[in-house]
Amino acid sequence: MVKNMKFKTLIFLTIITITACSMLKDKTSEITVDASQIIHTMKGGMGASWHALQNEIPLENGKYKYPVREIGSRGSAYGGNPPVNDTTAWLQIKNHAAWLGLNFIRVEIDQRMYEPERKQFDWENEEMQALYQILDFAETSGADVFLQQMWGHVEWNSYPGVHPLISAPKNLDDFADGIATLLEYLTITKGYNCIKFFCMTNEPPGGPWGYWWDYGDETGSINDAWERLKTEFDMRGISIPISGPDWTSMPPFEEEKLTFAPHLGAFDIHSYDGVTAEREATLKKWADWAHAQNKPFFLTEYGNMQLGWGTDNPAQKSFEAALSNANDVMRALRAGVDGLNRWSFTNRGDLDGQWQLIHTFDRENKTYLKEIKPENEAYFGFGIISRFLSKYSSTISCKTNEPDSVLMSVALLSPTGELSVFILNKSDEEQTLSLKIDHLSGKEMNVYQTTKEAVANTNFGLNSIQSFNSTKTEKILLPAKSITTVSSYALKNSDNGIILQ
Repeated sequence: MVKNMKFKTLIFLTIITITACSMLKDKTSEITVDASQIIHTMKGGMGASWHALQNEIPLENGKYKYPVREIGSRGSAYGGNPPVNDTTAWLQIKNHAAWLGLNFIRVEIDQRMYEPERKQFDWENEEMQALYQILDFAETSGADVFLQQMWGHVEWNSYPGVHPLISAPKNLDDFADGIATLLEYLTITKGYNCIKFFCMTNEPPGGPWGYWWDYGDETGSINDAWERLKTEFDMRGISIPISGPDWTSMPPFEEEKLTFAPHLGAFDIHSYDGVTAEREATLKKWADWAHAQNKPFFLTEYGNMQLGWGTDNPAQKSFEAALSNANDVMRALRAGVDGLNRWSFTNRGDLDGQWQLIHTFDRENKTYLKEIKPENEAYFGFGIISRFLSKYSSTISCKTNEPDSVLMSVALLSPTGELSVFILNKSDEEQTLSLKIDHLSGKEMNVYQTTKEAVANTNFGLNSIQSFNSTKTEKILLPAKSITTVSSYALKNSDNGIILQ
C-alpha cells in the first residue's frame, strides 16, 4: 500500500510538473499601448556620429609636459570618410544615411579645421569640404545637426606645455570669436538651417571621466568658457543653443555641480557602460531637471564598452552590441531623453574599436573602399529602430506583463500620428506576444524583425513579415534575442527611413 501511494504521488507530481512546464511554454507575453496617453515629446530624434575630421596629425608628444595618450589620441573621431573628390563613395554614404533615417546627427569638427591660426580662417580645405557634404545631406533630408567641436587642437590658443589636442583655450575671447565666426559663416554665408545645437568641447572633466580640457600648470574653469561663448552668441545674435556639459560616462545627476546651467540652452551627456535600471533613473533625473527649465536633454554618445573594445575587437559592430544598444535606446526614451546619437556612423575601425555602421575603410591595407557596404549586424540592428522613429515623436503609454530582464518595449507617436512600437526580447526563448493598441484609428500595422541569424544573410532585407489592423489584438512571435518593430509606417527595404512624418 505504501509503495502504491508513493507511485501514485510520483505520477501526480510528474503530471503537475508537465502541466506547469506546458503552461510556462504557452505563456503569452502582453503589451498594451495607449495612443491617447502622451508622456513626452522629443526635441530631437535618432542618429549617429558623423565625423568631418579626416587628417592624420603627428602627435609630437616629446614637445609637451602634458602629452596626449599615444594610442587612440583622438579616439575614432577622424578618418572614417573617403576623400571628398570620391563623389561615388560619398553618394553611397549619403544613401545609407537616408536608408537609416538619420534625423539627429552629431557632426564632429575641431577648431584647427577652420581657424588654424588666430583670426585666419580656412573655409575651403578638405575637412571643411567634408563638413559641407554632411551638412548638405542634413539640409536636403531635413535632419537636425548637433554640431560638436571635439577639441581645439590649435597651438596658438593652448596653455604652455599642454598638447594642443587636450588644452583648454588660453584666450577665451579668441575662442568665442572663432566659434561665432564659424557659425555665422555656416548659417549666413553658406545658408545652412539644419544646425540646431552647438557643443564647444567633447567629454571635459566633471563627469566620471574627462580628457579634453587641460590647464597644465595653470588653473581655470570651464564655466567661464560657457559664459563667454554665450555672451558672444548673444552679442552677435546667434540663436543656436549651446549644449553641455557633454560629460561621460553616465555622470550622476548632481545639481550643485551645474552652476553653468544658465549659459546653456540644452544639456547632453554620454554613456558607455550600458543603461541599467539604475542608470535609466539617472537619465530621468537629468531629463526632468532639463525639462523643468524648458530645455532639451540629449544622450549624444552611447555604446557599450563592457562588450569589449580595441582596434582588433569587432564587438561593437556585432548583433550582441545591437541588442545592448536597443536596451539603451528604449530605456533612454522611457526616461524622457530628447535625442540619441550612436557612436558612430562612419569609422575607420582601426583606432579604438570597430564602431562603424557602414564599411568605408580597409583596415588591413589602410585604404578607402570604393564600394560602401553595411556592417550587417550593427546596421540592421540599429536601423530597425532608427528607420521608424520620426524626429519630434512623442513617447506614449506602453505597458507589459514581463520584467525588463525578459522583454522591453517603448511606443512612439510621430507628429502626424504614425505609431511605432519597439520590442526587445532579451530571453533565450521564443515568446508569443499579444499586442493590444488602444485609441489609434484603424491603421494598418506592419511587423519587422531582426535576429543575429537573419542579418548574417548577405541578402537580408528589412521588409514586413506580418500585417494587421490596429483595432485587432494581434499575436506576434518574438524570436529569442531579437529586436522587433511594429509600425504603421509601411516601409519596404528599398525605401528610405523616416526623417519627419
